Amino acid sequence: MASANPVNIPLVKDTISREEIIALSDWLRSFPRLTKGDLTLEFEKKWSEWQGCKYSVFVNSGSSANLLMFYALLLSGRLKNKNIIVPAVSWVTTVAPAIQFGLDPIVCDCDPETLGLDIAHLGKLVDEHDPAAIILVHVLGFPNKMDEIAAICKDRDIILLEDSCESLGSLYKGVKTGNFGSMSSFSLYFGHHLSTIEGGMICTDDGELRDLLISLRSHGWDRDLPPARQSELRSRYGIDDFRALYTFYHPGFNVRSTDLQAFLGLEQLKKADTVVENRNGNFLAYDSTIKNFQYKVRQAEGTLVSNFCYPLITEKRDELVAELARAGVDSRPLVCGSIARHPFWYERYGRTELPFADIVHDHGMYIPNNHEMTSAEIEYVANVVNSVL
Repeated sequence: MASANPVNIPLVKDTISREEIIALSDWLRSFPRLTKGDLTLEFEKKWSEWQGCKYSVFVNSGSSANLLMFYALLLSGRLKNKNIIVPAVSWVTTVAPAIQFGLDPIVCDCDPETLGLDIAHLGKLVDEHDPAAIILVHVLGFPNKMDEIAAICKDRDIILLEDSCESLGSLYKGVKTGNFGSMSSFSLYFGHHLSTIEGGMICTDDGELRDLLISLRSHGWDRDLPPARQSELRSRYGIDDFRALYTFYHPGFNVRSTDLQAFLGLEQLKKADTVVENRNGNFLAYDSTIKNFQYKVRQAEGTLVSNFCYPLITEKRDELVAELARAGVDSRPLVCGSIARHPFWYERYGRTELPFADIVHDHGMYIPNNHEMTSAEIEYVANVVNSVL
């Protein structure tokens, strides 16, 4: 099935509306502070309220959020060893910080039911390696099996990190993803659930980690820390207020975002619930319209999938990709496939066979979802898929 005049259904759409651009331009004409300032603090506060966590730290990307989570763990002294379990189906900047900071990543297969960590393989790896930490990804908005993962972490004294960059607003037994681990990351890049053009957020309930993240975000100084924490550091190291302006307590980064991005973020949060509702509705519409194929990832009981894009795993992938292109519909591989099949991994760690992640790598893809998709567009895309499968 190919249309004579193909429509254009992009994989994602920019969530920043015309009205938000007009509001931004009006704000800019007031000549406000553009670098990180009060709007960033307001955005972090309101994000925490919406997410249901104590603290949020705004950074310049979801990748930087992952970078800071790893580094904060390393500098906190909480890691009992260098072993960290990482998900096979993920993203390069979910895994790369472990390598960059000299940790020892161990790759875990993915679960056919959730695309997250495979519980049986995870248990085997935990027994073999006694890891200090686990990072998971809620792939395309599907929550991992959090009861089982949380039990493993509690039983074995393992720190849990969540990459929630594709799962804003997804629920597991009424709790939003990103609220199960010591820290979680979110992406505010173009095409994600919400966008600040570029941007990311780290969430935590741990005040000590929050202070460390804030310092690491800006060079390693104390300038943005709460006054009591500033006084403690300055007293400990004998730093006066003048010298403190350029005193660095940690070898930090500069991964701040700006108040311009925070302005957009505050506008975006106003529609967060609608975005989540629409993406879930689109997912359910796809699920009920697209016929069965090799594997079908469903919304599990007790969860809500704030779907980033709709996954397909089929041996007819190449044929389907070509047909979708002829019909004017974007598609992509199912995230990275298996991270163990990428040169950066196997040239360092060798070839690793992971049964289901390899299937995802060879046969996985995804098709468009965004909060503005119409029922007619979903039906059109589903019909193209059904014509091949």
